[in-house]
Amino acid sequence: MALHIHEAWILLFVIPALVTPAAINHEDYPADEGDQTSSNDNLIFDDYRGKGCVDDSGFVYKLGERFFPGHSNCPCVCTEDGPVCDQPECPKIHPKCTKVEHNGCCPECKEVKNFCEYHGKNYKILEEFKPSPCEWCRCEPSNEVHCVVADCAVPECVNPVYEPEQCCPVCKNGPNCFAGTTIIPAGIEVKVDDCHICHCPNGDWWKPAQCSKRECQGKQAL
Repeated sequence: MALHIHEAWILLFVIPALVTPAAINHEDYPADEGDQTSSNDNLIFDDYRGKGCVDDSGFVYKLGERFFPGHSNCPCVCTEDGPVCDQPECPKIHPKCTKVEHNGCCPECKEVKNFCEYHGKNYKILEEFKPSPCEWCRCEPSNEVHCVVADCAVPECVNPVYEPEQCCPVCKNGPNCFAGTTIIPAGIEVKVDDCHICHCPNGDWWKPAQCSKRECQGKQAL
C-alpha cells in the first residue's frame, strides 16, 4: 500500500512538467476584454464605390438619390463617381448686411442696418435733414444719403448779407447799385451831388448807375 502512494506522488510532479506553454491552445480560451477592444480598432467597412454614396454621418444613399452631405449645404446627387453637388451662382451679400445665415446652399442676408451714416451721424430711413443751410439730404432705403445743394439766385444788390440758418444771401435794403462809391437804391433817381442825378439800370444791378448832369445848384458858374 505504501508503494502505490509513493508512485502517485511521482505522477503529480511529472505531469505539470510535461505540459509546456507551446502546448496550450489559446483558441480554447476567450480573449480578455482588453484584447477584444484592441482587435476592434481596425474595422472594415463595406465598399460602396460604384454602388452608392456615404455622407459624413455614415448614411448610405443610392445612385441617383439627392442628399446633403455634411460638408456642404448644397444638394448633391449620388453617382458612380461619387457625389456631384450643385454650385449655384449665389447673389452678392449687401455690403451693409449685419446678419448673414449659412443654413442654405447660398449665404443669405437676414438683417440690414436700418439707418444711414453721414458725417459721423446716424439717420433713420427716409429721414430728412440739413447738414448745412445750403444742403437738403434724405436717408434712402438703400442706406445711402442723397443730398441736394441749393442753387441760390443772384442777389439784386451789391451788398447782400448772410443771415443765420439761411443758405442764400438776402438784400436787406432791397435792390441797389453803385453810383461811383455810393450805393443808391434801385427804382428811383438819386441826386448824388450838386450836379448829378443817378438811377440803377433795370435788372442790371451789377452795372454802375446811369447818371446825368443837371444844372448845378449851390454853385455859380465862373
